[in-house]
Amino acid sequence: MTQPIRIAITGAAGNIGYALAFRIAAGDLLGSQQPVILHLIEIPPAANALEGVVMELSDCAFPLVRNIVPSTTPEEGFRDIDIGFLVGAKPRGPDMERKDLLQDNARIFSVQGKALNAVAKRDVRVLVVGNPANTNALIASSNAPDLDPGCFSSMMRLDHNRALAQLAAKLDVHVTDLRQMIVWGNHSATQFPDIAQVLLRGRSAREAVSWDWYRDQFIPTIQQRGAAIIKARGASSAASAASAAIDAVRDWVRGTPADDWVSMAVPADGSYGIEPGIFYGYPVKCRGGKVSIVPGLSCDDFARERMRASERELREERTAIEQLLG
Repeated sequence: MTQPIRIAITGAAGNIGYALAFRIAAGDLLGSQQPVILHLIEIPPAANALEGVVMELSDCAFPLVRNIVPSTTPEEGFRDIDIGFLVGAKPRGPDMERKDLLQDNARIFSVQGKALNAVAKRDVRVLVVGNPANTNALIASSNAPDLDPGCFSSMMRLDHNRALAQLAAKLDVHVTDLRQMIVWGNHSATQFPDIAQVLLRGRSAREAVSWDWYRDQFIPTIQQRGAAIIKARGASSAASAASAAIDAVRDWVRGTPADDWVSMAVPADGSYGIEPGIFYGYPVKCRGGKVSIVPGLSCDDFARERMRASERELREERTAIEQLLG
């Protein structure tokens, strides 16, 4: 019998966490042969809602679910986990300045980082979904000094998937016909979706679209897609965010295709001129649970300018929460 994998979801009664839990329970993350134990974590005021999620999961009688562990403390919720989805975060309210949001979430993720450091498995893989995701990943990682920084990532996969979908629609092809999309930088409006390397059935996709469309329509659409969804449905992305989170961790654990890469935010190591000290979105390949940044890609001045702009924003975010870094 395959040993169960322990998977934690914070904010498990929220929209993204709720969508995640049922898909993981159904086997969408690790496959139809891998049993799981779900660690569902919420803040105390949401304990009743969490109880309802547990009841629904139980009522589904998922064959792969060996146990469900509800919790309102990270120390209990993260104990012995193999995978963590850090979804719960304080949303930005009316008239709230970004620096205040950064401070509030910094406190949340510093506590979670310390708890992961204390009780999670040493080879845990943690995907930060709650925004501002890149900087929250930095905070959590810096407060978990006994864990390799490579145990942490923040989610650029939603932006990556959005970019694939928009380009496929423009070219009237299926997303599976495209390879080698990149989204650089921060999961924010400064991100840079880069199609310079994208292949369409082995040929350059960049040559199949106009420069004006790429610069004036494609890039802004991806950068502002989250805001457009909020405007359209009155709520932020939930199902698509959960789907992207599953995609990101599945590829992290099981590996990326040999002929492709994905976009992940990982600790900057100097690659492409991005100095350490931030989590930055790169093209990466995953093998054996390890992530490596794709080296040696050419970046023109247009790309470099946008990559630097996103780096500047991440440096500013780091400065705003510097005192809470471990």
